Amino acid sequence: MSFLLRREEVLSGEQLSAMLGESPARAAQAILLAAGEGEVEAQALLGQILLDGQGIAQDQALALRWFGIAAGRGHLMARNMLGRCHEHGWGIAADASVAAQHYRIAAQHYRIAAEAGLDWAMYNLANLLATGRGVVVDHLQALALYRRAAELGHAKSMNLLGRYLEEGQVCPADPLAAREWYRRSAEAGDFRGQFSFAAVLAGEGRIDEAVVWLEKALVGGNLNFLRVASQALASAVDPKIQALAGRYALRCQ
Repeated sequence: MSFLLRREEVLSGEQLSAMLGESPARAAQAILLAAGEGEVEAQALLGQILLDGQGIAQDQALALRWFGIAAGRGHLMARNMLGRCHEHGWGIAADASVAAQHYRIAAQHYRIAAEAGLDWAMYNLANLLATGRGVVVDHLQALALYRRAAELGHAKSMNLLGRYLEEGQVCPADPLAAREWYRRSAEAGDFRGQFSFAAVLAGEGRIDEAVVWLEKALVGGNLNFLRVASQALASAVDPKIQALAGRYALRCQ
């Protein structure tokens, strides 16, 4: 049975996205066809599956090209992904001597998409501004971008907005507002937000509730997060929370 689609069977971007979860190889063929036919969502999706090697051989340089095509046609997430490629060296020369230049290019792409209203681009640009990669450090602008993205429902930005408010960095400290943003981030599924909210709950003596959120963060967290979190949990006072440190460490192996 052939998995190739005829010209008249070109699918929409939403249909192609749904197909990826069911049959990546068949979806890749459909995405290739739709991208060639000029479907901008398919062109952005093609960049993503080439970047990830999902249903197709991984090719980061070709992914960069397709992101560029879709971005040139106004696709905001493709523009954001161009920024990601330059920030992380995906599909471009990984020469340390030009890293600063690529960060600057990344910031330019993020800014275009952020100004057009894309929450992920706001978050990514804020990260560069907060760390000074490719741009001058500007925590006020980073905070404003995290806030805008958080208000649009971006879970990771909610957590970082909470951190600024908790620490009172370039803004008045507001523990209650920080708690609310941590809660919203946790409920929206961000593992760092879940960990932050658990810390707040533990500080309030609500240990059993904190453990529930720490369990969720354990399931969703990446390796870097789990390594740092396991060390923090190992120094916890409460034995229920301290006991999770070993489980976090095991996930890192």
